[in-house]
Amino acid sequence: MAELNSSLDYTAQDIQVLEGMEAVRLRPGMYIGSTDSRGLHHLIYEIVDNAVDEAMAGFCTKVSVRILPDGSVKVEDDGRGIPVDVHPATGKTAVETVMTTLHAGGKFGGKGYQVSGGLHGVGASVVNALSSSLKVEVKRDGFLHEQNFERGAAIDSLESVKKATGTGTTTTFMPDEKIFGTAEYDFGVLSQRFKEMAYLNRGLQISLISEWHKEQGYSPWKQNYKFDGGIVSFVSQLNHNKEVLQSDPFYVQKTIDNTMVEASFQYNGGYSEQIYSFANCINTADGGTHLTGFRTALTRALNGFARKQKFLKEDQSNFSGEDVREGIAAVLSVKLIDPQFEGQTKGKLGNAEVQGQVDSVVAEALIYYLEENPNEARRIIDKSLTAQKAREAARKARDMVLRKNAMDGGSLPGKLADCSEKDPSLSELYLVEGESAGGSAKGGRERKFQAILPLKGKILNVEKARLDKMLGHEEIRVIITAVGANLGDDLNLEKLRYHKIIIMTDADVDGSHIRTLLLTFFYRNMRQLIEEGYLYIAQPPLYKIQAGREVHYAYLENDKDSLLEKLEGKRGLSIQRYKGLGEMNPDQLWDTTMNPQTRSLLRVTAEDAEAADRVFTELMGEEVAPRKAFIQANAANVKNLDV
Repeated sequence: MAELNSSLDYTAQDIQVLEGMEAVRLRPGMYIGSTDSRGLHHLIYEIVDNAVDEAMAGFCTKVSVRILPDGSVKVEDDGRGIPVDVHPATGKTAVETVMTTLHAGGKFGGKGYQVSGGLHGVGASVVNALSSSLKVEVKRDGFLHEQNFERGAAIDSLESVKKATGTGTTTTFMPDEKIFGTAEYDFGVLSQRFKEMAYLNRGLQISLISEWHKEQGYSPWKQNYKFDGGIVSFVSQLNHNKEVLQSDPFYVQKTIDNTMVEASFQYNGGYSEQIYSFANCINTADGGTHLTGFRTALTRALNGFARKQKFLKEDQSNFSGEDVREGIAAVLSVKLIDPQFEGQTKGKLGNAEVQGQVDSVVAEALIYYLEENPNEARRIIDKSLTAQKAREAARKARDMVLRKNAMDGGSLPGKLADCSEKDPSLSELYLVEGESAGGSAKGGRERKFQAILPLKGKILNVEKARLDKMLGHEEIRVIITAVGANLGDDLNLEKLRYHKIIIMTDADVDGSHIRTLLLTFFYRNMRQLIEEGYLYIAQPPLYKIQAGREVHYAYLENDKDSLLEKLEGKRGLSIQRYKGLGEMNPDQLWDTTMNPQTRSLLRVTAEDAEAADRVFTELMGEEVAPRKAFIQANAANVKNLDV
């Protein structure tokens, strides 16, 4: 890459102004996606992204994010500091220009940054516009400079407050309550984002301290991340507690045509694929050209090696992409000068040239790796060969399921009590544990929009089974047919028959196990269904408390205690602990668990995919030790265990 500027020649002239900042407060969703907690978090990300840009440019080693007790946020870095001289086009200082002008920054062809995670240069100005107050402190040229803003407008001028050593920028802002309501931060979501950034910038230290969470009794409320191993450490973390096929992850880093390509992967003994892709430290959840290039290189290199070594016979077909990606944990990171993302949320990279660049770098390094590590290469090839055979068996099993449905006239499972509503957006499917509970649910439901599918026993643990074995399991086939959207790479949400799929199990150990098995199945095979918000968990009551003719239901232990305090002294007080849904009559099940006016549903999300994958691996995977450690660590937290 071209030589980067030091703080001495990174000046106001490097800040280009494209247009004004109108309508940000009027339509904030256009700039930060939404005004819920995701939008609130996005404000923090925009400021942190600017600090990480300094790190990618080689000028920042530490970033500190602090959420103060009042909900304001303070982000501090030790980068070069925003330029403080006057911008020739605006007549204002560069600090004020950056903070009050949309599309102003050092990322539009100026010399300030070769690589940047910021796309439109809207970050700082949008955060300023959507904050009731914002303060910028810049250490630069031997002084500490300060300026204050309210709702996007400067309320004073940039002033040199005192002498100071070092360089850096500190931004403190209070999200505007008129736009976001009361601030509600999710520590887990924020810490996961900063953990990824630390992995992607080897040696960068990112700390998160939330006094806001601490005051509310949350734990943890502080984290510090620094990974000298970079994305290799990321891959090792993804494979934590898994049987690995390579002693050390594969790794390559190379710059080609001003694009830095960095990739690492390591195979494990599981059946799922985990590939995280990033462009300029932005998590590209929807993939893009860089991910296509990586997948193409992986398939091409492994097929070429297998052919050359005669592991694939002449009459044997090549590995498919699915075959070579089974059991892979991979991280792909590209850093480029002019990233083209789809949408302000930057979910997909669109630069056409990057596909070939990634393909070339990864394929060349992988071919060399396979030749230099014959034992590990053989294990990878054997894994792909087994996956190829299983894929063919799964195809036959899937065809058999489809043929059976066709012979039945495309009929739905016999035990499914379907609803009369044909609009999926108005329809609900309850997956109910057991025939007894299924009978109560069928009797209590609203037939117009609620369908009931009783499940017999515990379904297969798909964490330990390939697709062909999974499709041979009757209850899983019934679920797939009822849901109607297929699964895996063939998942088509347009064919989804219900937009609310609700898991309803007993409030005991067996019910929890069945719920976990179902969640594992959906997470591994229909993850997009979770990401789009179609999967829910019903919340049946734990207790029925009756005092005379008054009937109350308690959903939590605390609810029961509170009710008993209120009803203390009443005559004829009785408490019934529900151990199963089948103990409720249809009317009770409707009133407590199925009536949209009174029920409580939990929507299943997968925002923290890495943590979710780790939990499923620990609890449902082949290795016994992680499961034992989890039980030992959490046993003390279990109350009222039914055995």
